[in-house]
Amino acid sequence: VNILTDPFLSSRASPLPFMGPRRVRPLAIPFADLPRIDLVLVSHNHYDHLDRPALGRLYRRDEPLIVTPLGNDRIIGLPGIRALDWGQEAELNSQPGSVRVTLEPALHWSARGLYDRRRALWGAFVIATPAGMVYFAGDTAYGDGAHFRAIREKHGVPALALLPVGAYEPRWFMGNVHMNPADAVAAWRDLGAPRTLGMHFGTIQLTDEGIDAPADDLRAALAGDAQAAARFHLPPFGMGLEYRI
Repeated sequence: VNILTDPFLSSRASPLPFMGPRRVRPLAIPFADLPRIDLVLVSHNHYDHLDRPALGRLYRRDEPLIVTPLGNDRIIGLPGIRALDWGQEAELNSQPGSVRVTLEPALHWSARGLYDRRRALWGAFVIATPAGMVYFAGDTAYGDGAHFRAIREKHGVPALALLPVGAYEPRWFMGNVHMNPADAVAAWRDLGAPRTLGMHFGTIQLTDEGIDAPADDLRAALAGDAQAAARFHLPPFGMGLEYRI
């Protein structure tokens, strides 16, 4: 089963093609080289996560199941979308088993324009597969970490966690909606995941920290903790990793 999370293929994260935050690195995998995609998870409607042209291209080619929080189905505007509230599930039947997706809370927000703030839901996804469970955090702040501990209590320890590590400065502004690398390490400890992959960095210059600062700040957050450093990975851009879960 091939799954994409928040696929962003465009050159800008903006409603306008000529202005707004621009991609600073090319696609790691060109669209033509993508395998057939069975399932697409869209965590919320910000332009760097809900890329309507990309979703349209994927649907025309593969007709994947698209799962997203409530309200985003109207924005995406494609057939067969499953829109979920927190705690609801969707299932993708496949061989030899099935993949079940549960939408869970995240500390974030939503908007596509000036007048639709928080009109659509946002969230994280728990992906249950025959091989094990994957947690995709979407965009989220850390807060007091309760929503991460709730994932572990409800679903168990994920075999693999995908945690955001970028777009975090200045903290007075971004701290309520985005984790920094130190927060992500705290979230890893709450989840207890044996394997964690950092994401949401290095593609678009969204905030004040340098485009490569998340890697440096994550190394600093992991310094002195050999177990964390062995389990929390931030691969170079475009590098593939294989996890056996």
